[in-house]
Amino acid sequence: MADTSNFRNGFTMKLDGDLWSIVEFQHVKPGKGGAFVRTRLKSISSGNVIDRTFRSGDKVEDVRIEKREMQFLYSEGETFHLMDSETFEQIGVERSLIGEAADLLQENEKTFVLVAEERTIGVELPNFVEIKVKHTEPGVKGDTATGAVKPATLETGAIVSVPLFVNQGDTLKIDTRTNSYVERV
Repeated sequence: MADTSNFRNGFTMKLDGDLWSIVEFQHVKPGKGGAFVRTRLKSISSGNVIDRTFRSGDKVEDVRIEKREMQFLYSEGETFHLMDSETFEQIGVERSLIGEAADLLQENEKTFVLVAEERTIGVELPNFVEIKVKHTEPGVKGDTATGAVKPATLETGAIVSVPLFVNQGDTLKIDTRTNSYVERV
C-alpha cells in the first residue's frame, strides 16, 4: 500500500478493480481544512482519463510494473509480434499499446514491454532510432528565411518533417517520443 505522499507522474495504482496511471497531480493545502491531492488518472485498459481527489494520507494499492526487454519480429495487421530476449517466448501486442511510435519499429529492434499483474500494459521504444529515408523530394535552394522543412517517407513507412538538405538514402536519427527528426547520421 502507498499513500498520497508517493504520488508522482507515471505512478500506477489499482482503483475499483482497474489499473490507473497518474498523468498529473497537484498537492493542495488550503488555509482552512485538511490538505488534499488533485489527480488526473488514465485507465491502462481503456485509455479513459478522469479527475479524482484524494485526502492527504489516503492509502491506495500500488502496482509494481516490470520492464522486460523484447525484440520486435514482425507485424501482422494491427498485431505486433515480439520475442523475449532471454526465454525466446513470443507474444502479440496490439498497435494501440505501442502508440504513434509503432510506425518507427524496424525488424529486430529492441523494445521494452511493460507488464503489471502478468498483463501487458504498454511498449516503450528506445528514445532514438536510426532509419533510412526511402523517399523525399529534392530540396529547393532559396525561398526560405530559416527552418524550412519537407516531408520524408522512411523505410518503415513513417512520414516525418526533415530539413531541406536531407536526401533519399540518408540515415536519420529519429526521436521516438515525438516522432521527429533529430539529426542526419
